[in-house]
Amino acid sequence: MALRFPKAELTTGLSESMIKQLGAVPEPVEVMWHNPKVAEASLEFGGRTSEWDAADQSLKSFAHMAVAAQIGCGWCLDIGYFQARNHHLDMAKASQVPRWRESEVFMPLERDVLEYAEAMTNTPPTVTDELSARLLDRLGPAAMIELTVYIAFANFATRSNTALGIESQGFSAACEIPLAARPENSGVASTA
Repeated sequence: MALRFPKAELTTGLSESMIKQLGAVPEPVEVMWHNPKVAEASLEFGGRTSEWDAADQSLKSFAHMAVAAQIGCGWCLDIGYFQARNHHLDMAKASQVPRWRESEVFMPLERDVLEYAEAMTNTPPTVTDELSARLLDRLGPAAMIELTVYIAFANFATRSNTALGIESQGFSAACEIPLAARPENSGVASTA
């Protein structure tokens, strides 16, 4: 897949800030900058999600990566894995998110979160009362709401990137443990 839109020219200040922060300008920003209001709103909301602290960072990170793997957003998997390293999360677990069902590294709560992320991503969503109740019991209301909205934002980002033809930029190449590939038989999000 190739970019479906050309990259827009960013302001020098924004480009320099992104390079300082990540080492490169993220392609989603370059593409979305054709409409700076949309790009800025997306960046602002994404930035605000990083301020939320009711739910464990590793659970949110793994959930976002699970959404990316299911949708097929190589860019989100790439940057998510890179950010997991920068947040000092368990890289052995982060590397296995695309194949979490087959992997033995995840604890029951993590498995429920990954299942919840996929269930929210399915079209139509397949979240069950039982799964919600288990998570609510273990996380509490504030963390459950945060996790749910975080996963919804992950769906926004991954679906936007995929529709725009944005792929991996190679951020995860800096990680010592390679990111596992999603099993072939697991497919991507279902469609109605």
